[in-house]
Amino acid sequence: MSQATAKRTSSRAHPADPCTVVIFGAAGDLTSRLVVPALYNMRRTGLLSDNFSVVGFNHGKMTDNAWRGSLHAALERYVGAGGRKLDEEAWGWLSAQMTYHAGDFDDLSAFHSLAGKLRDMERKRGTQGNVLFYLATPERFFGDVIEQLQKAGLVDDGGPDGRFWRRVIIEKPFGHDLPSARALNERILKVLREDQVYRIDHFLGKETVQNIMAFRFANGLFEPIWNRDRIDHVQITVAETVGVERRGSFYEQTGALRDMVPNHLFQLLAMVAMEPPSSFDAEAVRTRKAEVIEAIRPVQPEDAVRGQYGPGAVNGQLAASYRDEPDVAPDSVTETFVAMKLSIDTWRWSGVPFYLRTGKHMGRRTTEIAIRFKSAPFAPFRGTGMDAFGPDWLVLQIQPDEGISLQFDVKRPGPRVELAPVRMDFKYADWFRAEPNVGYETLLYDCMTGDATLFQRADMVEACWRAVQPILDEWAQRMPADFPNYASGSAGPASSDTLLAMGGRSWRPLNSSSEPLARKSARSKADAAPAVGSDAPRAATAKRAPAKKGRGAAAKTATPARKATATRKTASRRATGATPTAAKSASARKVAPAKTATRKTGGRRKPAGRPRAR
Repeated sequence: MSQATAKRTSSRAHPADPCTVVIFGAAGDLTSRLVVPALYNMRRTGLLSDNFSVVGFNHGKMTDNAWRGSLHAALERYVGAGGRKLDEEAWGWLSAQMTYHAGDFDDLSAFHSLAGKLRDMERKRGTQGNVLFYLATPERFFGDVIEQLQKAGLVDDGGPDGRFWRRVIIEKPFGHDLPSARALNERILKVLREDQVYRIDHFLGKETVQNIMAFRFANGLFEPIWNRDRIDHVQITVAETVGVERRGSFYEQTGALRDMVPNHLFQLLAMVAMEPPSSFDAEAVRTRKAEVIEAIRPVQPEDAVRGQYGPGAVNGQLAASYRDEPDVAPDSVTETFVAMKLSIDTWRWSGVPFYLRTGKHMGRRTTEIAIRFKSAPFAPFRGTGMDAFGPDWLVLQIQPDEGISLQFDVKRPGPRVELAPVRMDFKYADWFRAEPNVGYETLLYDCMTGDATLFQRADMVEACWRAVQPILDEWAQRMPADFPNYASGSAGPASSDTLLAMGGRSWRPLNSSSEPLARKSARSKADAAPAVGSDAPRAATAKRAPAKKGRGAAAKTATPARKATATRKTASRRATGATPTAAKSASARKVAPAKTATRKTGGRRKPAGRPRAR
């Protein structure tokens, strides 16, 4: 993209349907941190109808102005971070549509008075009777609130073809195991139709997650190689540098597996592994995703590991052990890390392992899907002195640096036949102007327009829990004896490395945004040795050549930049990007240096040329 070319703006959609949003749990953290900021951003980008209102439902008496004031303070704290100024005009409009309603979730009279308030909103604000009920509450209240809504006559919309609509957003966790998920589905579907229920997962609101399907199905280049014939394995990583923060009591009841795997990670897996849908209609897409999740072979305990963080350092700051966090038991056995190997029993993916991992207090914050391709046949390189290729990776980076990269091998310049890894990068920030986003804007808009593509059906939820139920059963009976078993700021417990090593594979290192550490180490060792006929040693780094200021490129090839170094130790550190301590740790991993092709000539060894055609 040339310097003169402006970044593309986001696509503009028509405003959502007129409606009232009722937020249960209006005084909670989720409301102030995500839901209301999302509505504020939607107003700024023109996604909210002018005929719109918000009712906050919560126990405890509070005036409208007091509720609005608390939300304004939170909005300044979250949206105003990084020096951005609050758009007071947008907030003024939104706050004028907001009113507070006090009531307990088991008090039917409070729901009857809510019905009266909604009729007033319909008359005064022109909301046409459309209501979106948002359950930003703990899971234990989901069934009670929905049943109270039914008793107050608030969920009947006359059917799918009614003159107005009533929809319910349910936050995760949707159950805590397979039996509880089935029971909750049964209880809810006695009151609501499936098309009225929107089980929300904020991960799916991220643009880069939604782009997975566009990337796969809008580009004919990738579909022929998206299968067991060309893909060796897939790694999905969601690593967080934060701990449990102030959610110790919640996390003690949940743990990393329940919190992340049956929802966030399985949704990413489904988008990668699904078959092409017949259309982008919501049911067509959800059916394809459901087929993948139902094909996951139930994970056996030997294919899963768990961990809990101990003390350490995260981003240079000392970090406490999980057991020292507020509201956490001093002998807690709740996992803060989980890794597992999955098998998908379909024709496309038979024999291709999927490795999933997620954890807190990790060494780097990242969410990525990495597809490892099988190596090419080695036959053309016979006689060159090389005995292996490096791995080829396609990496879908979800956060924090949203984009897509493709890593492959090229010949290193020079007389020797020697391969070097390079990378082609696409960065969203280079091409598109960023819009303020907390991840809920698209999901709320879809709920208001009746598009359920990014939401789970009941059968999908149950299939997710079915896949991990054997692990839950085993872990409930067998308590871990080694917790805490990984240091804060590390890549997780050693057992997670063993999980892949048994198949001859390894995790992509968390401290690298592009290239596996082993390849960097191998290349640095090869470069540290003097070249034939050279007067001085040369060292190469795997750094991507920086883009010129103001320049955004659709694909930038990262060629190794050659820099002379004084010592081999310095070259190795630059190649890995490690601190002295980290470099020392990395050097403990024995990696064979890249081989140089030679041939004998008259009793002397001379550099070989390009391999001859046979």
